[in-house]
Amino acid sequence: MRELATKPKQHGGHAVGESEHLLTARFNRSLQVEARDERLSGDGGAVLLREAMERSGIVADLADWLEDPRDPDLITYTPADLLRTRLLLMGQGWRHGQDVDRLRHDPAFCVTATGHRGAETLDIALPSQSTVSRLDGILARPANNRRLSEALMALASRRLKASRKGRRKRRLAIDIDGLPIAVAGRQPGSAFNGHYKMRIYDPLIASVGATGDMLDACLRAGNAGSADGALAFIRDVVARAEQQLCQVGVIRIDAGFPGEELLSGLESDGTPYIARMKPNAALDRLSAPYRRRPAGRPPEEPREWCLDLSYQAGSWAQPRRIILVVTEQTDGDQPRAFYLVTSIAEEAKSAEEILQLYRERGTAEGHMGEVKAFLAPALSSSPRPKSQYAGAPVYRAVDPPTEIDAFARNEAVLKLNLIAYQLLHVARTAMEAATGTGVSLHRLQRAVLTTSARFVRSGRRLSMIIERRFADFWQAILAQLDRWSWAPPGA
Repeated sequence: MRELATKPKQHGGHAVGESEHLLTARFNRSLQVEARDERLSGDGGAVLLREAMERSGIVADLADWLEDPRDPDLITYTPADLLRTRLLLMGQGWRHGQDVDRLRHDPAFCVTATGHRGAETLDIALPSQSTVSRLDGILARPANNRRLSEALMALASRRLKASRKGRRKRRLAIDIDGLPIAVAGRQPGSAFNGHYKMRIYDPLIASVGATGDMLDACLRAGNAGSADGALAFIRDVVARAEQQLCQVGVIRIDAGFPGEELLSGLESDGTPYIARMKPNAALDRLSAPYRRRPAGRPPEEPREWCLDLSYQAGSWAQPRRIILVVTEQTDGDQPRAFYLVTSIAEEAKSAEEILQLYRERGTAEGHMGEVKAFLAPALSSSPRPKSQYAGAPVYRAVDPPTEIDAFARNEAVLKLNLIAYQLLHVARTAMEAATGTGVSLHRLQRAVLTTSARFVRSGRRLSMIIERRFADFWQAILAQLDRWSWAPPGA
């Protein structure tokens, strides 16, 4: 029987099945590097992130909450498609917008970013870079920006409740921190900051240090004072946290925040706080008698002691409780000291208990460091009007550039980064619960997120094949996600 010759299908300039020789390794001439049109991905972990999205229901809910000004009859990608694309790329470490076009046909992203089902999802390309970037303009609208904050708080609440069989935490400490973010060029609202010696934004971030959850963010100019806008931000976070999350046990803040407006505002609200204080000459004179090293030979292990003081700064309306913390030095130098100010009464917590509670901020700072180092938020959004809908030219899509606030766009991008962090945190805490060991985001990335995968389609069935040596991590995370008690979507 005569064999029928078939012309190979063309894909990306090469026939399917053909290979393109790239390299013969000099260190080993038998090693050949070739490029082929196979459905391979280095981002198999996107499947796990999509599972976290589905369990939490947060992306579907956020898409329903958003005000989308686009004509629904003229769009190809829904708000949920755009949100999934943006969050999956961020979670997998693709922070630059120009990466989107290169990854449009990556099989892991194709099957996870779309809302469609079935094996045909392998052929549904991601939205283009320009389409994805216009999502920022939609999210920059005031009502949508607010929805991002609500989604971030809701995701933290759902994760905590799911891991506690649907029960709320009774009481949590909330940490308020600045998160300096370097910017390139002259983004609106950015400014040179003399302390950091670079041009930055200086947003406020609210988080739960004990659990690693991010609650909200507020973008601020790069030259903002530490306490600028802090009272309104904290009040809003506390109100929503006590409605959705838990009773707020204490607000913890660092040395740049304790001004009269903030402290008196929290006191009038009945919100307890602990803040570090910058030293000054008056405090040093007040505490001098208690900062001397005790007489006698010092023990091998340095000693530390705390003392309650009452102090009124010149700008304060009243005296406040100050905790003096003195730490002995091993080199024989004079002990070092620092100060805390708190609204918690001495009969409620001793000075030692206040110090211990404040030192738990270190966990929050570690998680903030992960946000900055792992996600590395790139705040460089700029207005980009849409010129086409479904291939047809239009005068404009949503808003002309002059009506889009680039500062608000960058704030929306920051909040998207924190939502991406929360999805990673869902996967991380599931892995920790299943394995009984701590997991950093970098370990999660190496062990799970960047899993190499091959996609095989057979009829209506779609298989993703990963290396067996990583299967135990996948099984542990998926099993834990199934064990947790997730609330129904929209709840």
